Amino acid sequence: MPKIHPTATVDPAARLADEVEIGPHAFVDADVTIGSGTVVMHGAHIGRGTTLGSGNQIFPCAVIGQIPQDIGFKGEDSFTMIGDNNVLREGFTVHRGHRSGTVTRIGSNNYFMANSHVAHDCQVGDFNIFANGSLIAGHVQVGNRVILSGNILVHQFVRIGDFSLMRGGARISKDLPPFCVCDGGNWARTINVIGLRRNNFDVARIRALKEAFRTIFRSKMRLSAALEHIQKHLQVTDDVRKMVDFIRASKRGIVKGRNTLEIDNE
Repeated sequence: MPKIHPTATVDPAARLADEVEIGPHAFVDADVTIGSGTVVMHGAHIGRGTTLGSGNQIFPCAVIGQIPQDIGFKGEDSFTMIGDNNVLREGFTVHRGHRSGTVTRIGSNNYFMANSHVAHDCQVGDFNIFANGSLIAGHVQVGNRVILSGNILVHQFVRIGDFSLMRGGARISKDLPPFCVCDGGNWARTINVIGLRRNNFDVARIRALKEAFRTIFRSKMRLSAALEHIQKHLQVTDDVRKMVDFIRASKRGIVKGRNTLEIDNE
């Protein structure tokens, strides 16, 4: 049976699995599903249309699944779906989709530090870390094993690729390809070598990514020419192919490098 503190407010229509814990003064709305072993600590808020998997930790004053910060929202039924084993620290906020039937989705094994924010309709993968004060706007897509450092800003509709890293205070309005480090504004600094080593990338895999990065961001070629050069002259590993495919799929364009002449999508 779930363990519910007497001062908590839990709508009778909420669906709580066994071993769920709801702390003092927490609020759980109707049409909420919470999986086994999830702990909702005191003062946390779980809004309508939220699904939480198992083993999540919801810290004090986190707000999950409230209505989107969108002046066009008219009270439509929309949703927030969160996987398993996530840590959502104090003051973390995530808002549900902004139109009827839309979903804000967070995967599993993510760590969201205090006062970080995931806006409406975002899609966040697995094993990501959002440091204190990191903010992503609506419709942002975040891959897997991404690190967003403290006080970063991500513009709406931006995509952030797997194994990438944004340094503290960075801000982007363009797509950040996988495996890259970003700092400043829309600036690709280097390959995320430390992160790749921690995830058991060997020397050969990292070397291939470095060569592709130099071609894209430091060769002074147009982007279209750089991608063609990679396909014809470099070792196109699965990692390099992932980077190239991500760039080719970009609709906003990608962040710039030190010697980039022009970022295009030809």
